[in-house]
Amino acid sequence: MTESQAPLWARLSSRALPIFGALAVITLLLLILQALTPIEAGPLEVLDAFIRSLTARGELSPRKLGNVVEFWIPLVLVSMGLVVTFRAGLWNIGVEGQIVMGGLFAAGAAFSLADLPPLLLVPLCLIAAMIGGALWALLAGVLRTRFGVNEIFGGVALNALANQITLQLIAGAWRPRDSDKAQYSRDIPEAAMLPGIDRAFDISLLALILAGVAIVVVLLLLNGTRWGLNLKATGHNARSALLLGVPVGASALGAMALCGGLAGLAGSQRILFTDGLVTSQFSGGIGFIGLLVVLLVGMRGLWVPLVALLFTIILNAGTQFQFIQLDSSLTGVLQGVLVLLVMLFSGARERWLHHRQQRKAKAI
Repeated sequence: MTESQAPLWARLSSRALPIFGALAVITLLLLILQALTPIEAGPLEVLDAFIRSLTARGELSPRKLGNVVEFWIPLVLVSMGLVVTFRAGLWNIGVEGQIVMGGLFAAGAAFSLADLPPLLLVPLCLIAAMIGGALWALLAGVLRTRFGVNEIFGGVALNALANQITLQLIAGAWRPRDSDKAQYSRDIPEAAMLPGIDRAFDISLLALILAGVAIVVVLLLLNGTRWGLNLKATGHNARSALLLGVPVGASALGAMALCGGLAGLAGSQRILFTDGLVTSQFSGGIGFIGLLVVLLVGMRGLWVPLVALLFTIILNAGTQFQFIQLDSSLTGVLQGVLVLLVMLFSGARERWLHHRQQRKAKAI
């Protein structure tokens, strides 16, 4: 029995119970902290902090909502790409490095072609970012398909290498002319920067449109094409898929390239809009957060935008915790508990479906 054949109550409970369970664990943790320490913050104060992270004077704040959407855009791009590699049975841990390389390629194009008008320079920077991320992902894919190097180990090594390349560039060719410190690069040329919508709602409309297009394209590719079917077969059982004539190696490389391209696009948004320069940690850990998002949704890409938004709101609320004597790391605790409970309930559901199928088979 597949998940889609399970009763409606079982499918709904498998989604809702982890969320309520995570909230219950955090509530219990806060109550224990209140009892054992002088901290006065409790569950109601934390809830109020979440509300205040989105409002000002009791009303929704466009500026705070803009901060949420600005972080949501690269997160949803990365997460949609990771859904593709998960469908192919690949753990693309190297996605963080792909974000970095996308940002570096975008910055390189901006610095090299600074004399071009914005209408030409911005698209070229975005294309360069997608190429950079895709090439870095393909490198991990080739290591996996041609040399048998697990994509987890290859991805970790490539993440470290991408970070080292970043440090070399901001300490050398891209170092500000009036600074001896190697903490950041010189400013990205103004012509390459993505324009914002408004000061009060400071997000890039172009980046938002590209994120929406990425969501639609990935969903169509996975659910409406033969390529998506090949990915599913590859991820389910690569050996059987190969015997059935599925191009397993090409499917895996295609999945990695698409994920890397979207990750590179996310990196370009961080460079060309959020920061306006290259720093040593400009990716902001978005790749690893994207992995958590995809662990929650599995291969259900339709849920990615909503879950990514939930994670973004949780992270955004961390800045408010300092005002109630709590550390922002509480948001990481909430994310971790949520992921663990989702995995626990998913495993329990699969075992329940398996046992039910066995009982029906015996009855027949």
